[in-house]
Amino acid sequence: MSGLLALLDDVAGIAKIAAASVDDVAGQAAKAGAKAAGAVIDDAAVTPKYVHGFAPARELPIVGKIALGSIRNKLLILLPAALLLSAFAPWLITPLLMLGGAYLCFEGAEKVWHLFFPHDPYADGHVEGGGDPQHLEAEKIAGAVKTDFILSAEIMTIALAALPPEQPVWMEAMALALVGIGITVVVYGGVALIVKADDVGLWLARVGRLSVTRALGRGIVSFMPLFMKALMVVGTAAMIWVGGSIVLHGLAETLWHAPYDWIHHQAEVVAHALPQSLSGFMGWATTAFLDGIFGLAFGLLLIPLVAKVIDPVIMSFSGKGKAGH
Repeated sequence: MSGLLALLDDVAGIAKIAAASVDDVAGQAAKAGAKAAGAVIDDAAVTPKYVHGFAPARELPIVGKIALGSIRNKLLILLPAALLLSAFAPWLITPLLMLGGAYLCFEGAEKVWHLFFPHDPYADGHVEGGGDPQHLEAEKIAGAVKTDFILSAEIMTIALAALPPEQPVWMEAMALALVGIGITVVVYGGVALIVKADDVGLWLARVGRLSVTRALGRGIVSFMPLFMKALMVVGTAAMIWVGGSIVLHGLAETLWHAPYDWIHHQAEVVAHALPQSLSGFMGWATTAFLDGIFGLAFGLLLIPLVAKVIDPVIMSFSGKGKAGH
């Protein structure tokens, strides 16, 4: 009996260690996922355009196929690549983060630029629409999955950099897998709600028995275009802020720490000048604002570089232009 009790005690101890490890993995995944906020919001803001123009019955299946492609991107390609990077070339993580941050800055700045200087969406001669609907749907899904790969690479690299070093590879893999799955569920679950919200509102407005229900439906239909515009604004701001922060942090770790130090000094000055109840938030807000100003300026500088150098190189190899979405 004493031997059985000792065995059970050992099993209980192992279970406690395993539970603690799972808690650690979940906590690491949550913190790492939070670091990727800019790319996540961008993903959610960009994806609804891929179902535009399709019948309502095809919207959710299209979102589902894009989400499945996103899971494959993260778990089958990017997760093994991240583990290999962490094991054999950890020195590459910071340069890759800076590359991803530069991409976010470019994407956000390009959207701001086109807000003031609109361009013809079909200037490259490609006109959407027409043709076989199934072929068009497959093309849209393939394009969305390719775009997702870029955003997912940013998310996984940011998450990898946020994980504690010198930990077992299985914990790193589980944390990255949780980040990948969790973010995919949040993003594409949110996208599914967004693309169907106007249909729900229209249904309520038409068949609602109560005037309040019908008014709610009309309100949803009227609100969704405003919500989509607000989501694009928030997504753009988040891209610029997060991208600028990543580039500044990478510069401080590698080549030039003066801009990073100056911004954090300004945040400390603002925080010390305010009551304690406001100092923490305003210090963070000052850092985010200045990171965003840097990210916007850096992204604007990248626009001619992409147009004159990177895009022609891409076109020469693939016959396609446009480094962004």
